[in-house]
Amino acid sequence: MKKILKKRSHAAVHAGQQHTDRHQASPDTVLWSDWRWQVRNRIVRLEELEKWINPNEEERKAVRYSAGRLKMAITPHFASLMDTDDPWCPIRRQAVPVPDEFKTSSHDLKDPCGEEKDTVAPGLVHRYPDRVLLLITDACAMYCRHCTRRRIVGSREGTLTMQQLKEAIHYISKNRKIRDVLISGGDPLLLSDGQLDNLLGMIREIPHVEIIRLGTRLPVTLPQRFTPELCNVLSKYHPLYISIHCNHEKEISVETQHACNRLTSAGIPLGSQTVLLKDINDDPKTMMRLMRRLLSVRIRPYYLYQCDLAPGTEHVRTSVNVGLKIIESLRGHTTGYAVPTYVIDAPGGGGKVPINPETIIARSKSGIMIRNYQGRIFFYPDTITRTDGQPSANP
Repeated sequence: MKKILKKRSHAAVHAGQQHTDRHQASPDTVLWSDWRWQVRNRIVRLEELEKWINPNEEERKAVRYSAGRLKMAITPHFASLMDTDDPWCPIRRQAVPVPDEFKTSSHDLKDPCGEEKDTVAPGLVHRYPDRVLLLITDACAMYCRHCTRRRIVGSREGTLTMQQLKEAIHYISKNRKIRDVLISGGDPLLLSDGQLDNLLGMIREIPHVEIIRLGTRLPVTLPQRFTPELCNVLSKYHPLYISIHCNHEKEISVETQHACNRLTSAGIPLGSQTVLLKDINDDPKTMMRLMRRLLSVRIRPYYLYQCDLAPGTEHVRTSVNVGLKIIESLRGHTTGYAVPTYVIDAPGGGGKVPINPETIIARSKSGIMIRNYQGRIFFYPDTITRTDGQPSANP
């Protein structure tokens, strides 16, 4: 596995760590705006975390314990969004370990989405007929505490070797049904501009691949990554779509807005993927604000995920009923563009299954009874009028 991130220097001077919403007078604006500096200066140890927040005793214990598991790594940018004193801050809850994530559950699955059984080449998952998932790296700028791929991410912070990548590209090129390639990880946008240019170029050379997608969290955790140079590289490979993992309105900082503006100005459509998380975004008002905020920065809400059954995530999972109520609260009460599709990734590799509130109350040969967003019931005649003017029931 080729290294794509430089090892953090223990002697590094955290000159820009005071460049936060609480310390706007920092002179280190140039460093702060450098995405590589952000990665090199991630918060990975307790003593570094203490420069940003006042961790409580539970957080302190969990940070120490996490070193041999899903490690803590937080960019200075994301740390600057955390509340100093509130352990229930929705930003802090996603980034700082807590003891609950080290508890086991009978429902835990090491590979909750069943990706390993559908792996056909190094890093390449082929589950659906016309599309594949390419896991190009195991590195992320920040390791979310609800991570579904915790079995692989962060362990080596590397990318596929050229030989491994060639095997994946060969598989795609020989399967003409594949028209859509989703590149994820880890976070694929941690690759250098040159690496991304080479990767996207290899995929775009395959005639039957129509669409390329990138799944990323960087507009939220590392918005400094979206330089004019990166956007120029991405704009060479249209049609290219980007799905952004965003869970709370507080994640949409000024820098995030700038990053999204650069991407959309480069002609790249943006969608969001949100994970439903207990005590973070699991109430209708919070989700409504998030969806509206996403639209305001030209991100179209796409999926709302029921939190997967990954080990150590039971404390942030909600009941499915909570998700259904949230969808009910959005439909009809805001524009349809702001209503994501609520899905469960079926355990063990069943794929995404849409979960919807019941709107069909009853059905018969003559029609259906339907319920609108207000709870009112209506009858829709489900018949076809014949050419002789007589109605006939649908088969």
